Amino acid sequence: MANSIDYASKFLPVVDEIYKAESVTENLDSNSMTDFTGANEIKILKVSTTGLGNYSRTNGYPKGDVTATWETLKLSQERGKEISVDRMDDEETLGMVFGKVTGNFMREWVVPELDAYRFAKYASSNGIGTDAATITKDNILTKIDDASMQMDDAEVPQEGRMLFVSSELKPAFNSALSRQWTNENEANTVVTKYNNMSVFYVPKTRFYTGITLNDGADSWGYAKADAAVGINFMMIYPESVVQAKKFAMPKVFSPDENQKLDAWLFQFRLYHDAFVYENRAKGIFMSKKES
Repeated sequence: MANSIDYASKFLPVVDEIYKAESVTENLDSNSMTDFTGANEIKILKVSTTGLGNYSRTNGYPKGDVTATWETLKLSQERGKEISVDRMDDEETLGMVFGKVTGNFMREWVVPELDAYRFAKYASSNGIGTDAATITKDNILTKIDDASMQMDDAEVPQEGRMLFVSSELKPAFNSALSRQWTNENEANTVVTKYNNMSVFYVPKTRFYTGITLNDGADSWGYAKADAAVGINFMMIYPESVVQAKKFAMPKVFSPDENQKLDAWLFQFRLYHDAFVYENRAKGIFMSKKES
């Protein structure tokens, strides 16, 4: 009778995770309030004046007016999640499951939703430049240049503008520009800078004109809104937006601390919102799909 040997398995300290890109809108955080500790709203002073008039050598300067009003920006999104991992389940996977929870959860759920919400909020804001088109290799540069021209006409500063392009259009954008190779051993066709604008590619599942936030009762995260369409590209001058986020530090309870279950417990809460300054809306241009 042949031997029957159960060969030992070798456990690799690797967790099979879902690949997700890091936050794209984080690049717009430089002018944003990221700490809302102790508050849930901010007030922005909006100031406007009248223009020049003719100076009179008899009456002197023409009298102008100054208007100053306060605009209130209030955080409206409060999201959260609790994750539990049984003590034995964690031990039987060599302690790798719970150790990966935070990073995986942030990358797979929090970051995509944050990006999607922000782009959808900007897309639905009043006063931004908009266009609906089917973008191809043959017209993508013209469409981007037209958007730049609209911003120029609105006197939006050129320096610092950012271009967010749907990942779906990445091949068309990259092939629309002709190149001359100087090194035959290495080639990179990805456009990362165009007319002094930094280019960022957005996963198409985060790039909609509107989204629906699921409440966690039947489904999690977010989904494309029924009437929404995909965004082709969005040109943003960072000073036009404010991205506010107030993280509650994740709470981690060991099985010994958990009073309900013999399990590791992870709790996460995020309070956030995004806004477009009313007087700076022309610093955003969106090209969306026709349908």
